[in-house]
Amino acid sequence: MDQFSNELGLVDDLKLCFPDTYKKLLSIAYFLILEDNNPLYRFEKWHLTHKHPYGNDISSPRSSELFSSITDEQVNKFFKLQGKRRVEDEYWAYDSTSISSYSETLAQVQYGKNKEDDKLPQLNLLLVFGEKSGLPFYYRKLAGNIPDSKTVKHLLEDLDILGFGKSKFVMDRGFYSEENINGLYREHIKFLVGTKLSLKLIKKNVDEVYDDIRMFVNYDDSIRTYGYTVTADWDYTQKRPYKGDVIKEKRRIYIHYYYSIEKGADDEAAFDQRIASLYNELKNNKLVEGHQKSYNEFFEVKETPKRGRQVTYKEDAIKKARRYFGYFALISNETMDAFTALHLYRMKDVVEKAFGNIKERLNMRRLLVSSEKGLDGKLFVEFIALILISHLDQKMKKAELYKNYSMQQLLDKLDVIECFEDEGKSMRIGEMLLKQDEIYKELGVEPPPSSC
Repeated sequence: MDQFSNELGLVDDLKLCFPDTYKKLLSIAYFLILEDNNPLYRFEKWHLTHKHPYGNDISSPRSSELFSSITDEQVNKFFKLQGKRRVEDEYWAYDSTSISSYSETLAQVQYGKNKEDDKLPQLNLLLVFGEKSGLPFYYRKLAGNIPDSKTVKHLLEDLDILGFGKSKFVMDRGFYSEENINGLYREHIKFLVGTKLSLKLIKKNVDEVYDDIRMFVNYDDSIRTYGYTVTADWDYTQKRPYKGDVIKEKRRIYIHYYYSIEKGADDEAAFDQRIASLYNELKNNKLVEGHQKSYNEFFEVKETPKRGRQVTYKEDAIKKARRYFGYFALISNETMDAFTALHLYRMKDVVEKAFGNIKERLNMRRLLVSSEKGLDGKLFVEFIALILISHLDQKMKKAELYKNYSMQQLLDKLDVIECFEDEGKSMRIGEMLLKQDEIYKELGVEPPPSSC
């Protein structure tokens, strides 16, 4: 962790932003990573058996005070410093998740669309990751009742203020809206965004090339997916309040269509099961109020005194619904082939994994903090830990270490190495196994020198 922190510039950047407390911040980040899913009051026990940057215990009250002392100015300065270290001219994956809270006293904890079907109020957390670095460099929390599609404008403003300049974004379809796409065009930002097939522009163009997509020349057998790109016109609009008019122009847009064999089979199986379930509800007169629209769309129901209730399928409607199974689409304003676009889009999986790490590994599935400042500070330290975890994940992938270890297994393998300190003498490292030495080297980390 020490070598990773220096490699990523965390030590230097934290020292500039938090000259008096940076060692405490790093120590808590180490604890969060190494003590999988453990609450902070366990830090005292961990401190007794681990060497860490701060070197002393950080009690629960002291960690709360530390979190509350972190200011927005310090966090923004850290974003700027870390952003300068990231690869330029890369796509940035942008996504959000909901984090539930037991506290309703926090202003941004609201009831909203919970992505895990949790019944608790929540706040939303947004993350931005670099495609090439695989590392996060920006996050933001906001009220739990704000939909994803409303967040892009504020994100662009934030990144401009932080000095990140023109960006390239990868976003899923939850962030799609005409307003957002117009805003990205207006700011001359490159984008790759998931969309629904039901959108008028997307559906019109897919119908025109429907028979061409599934030709073998468009097939990538490594991912069992067909890909096909169409050039179309985007109806760009821009309101100009200062002039009292609206600009309307055509802008070039690229629509990437895909057909996945596996997705098609899964979609069809799920649909058939749903149709069978709806049929049984109608046949047995056990109607579900929320299913009425589907009853009307897919079935004809007749009641006769002699034959009772007769339920028949609307075959044309069912055939129409099946037409697009296995298909999905992306839109972009940058020239690229369909499979390059798909590779970039799937890069946003790093954000999904990061959300899993935050909630499970870093113990943020449920918020227990009771103050806004405490929450802001804790999120920042979690972000430091996430940078280190993401870096370790990238190293493990590159060295193919996941073939033999999970991340926790690898950390546990190194966590049993002992060190000894005597007053007036340098630290000594205990016995190291060959496997442990190999892990360090495969991660690109210099093994600690052993005196044994």
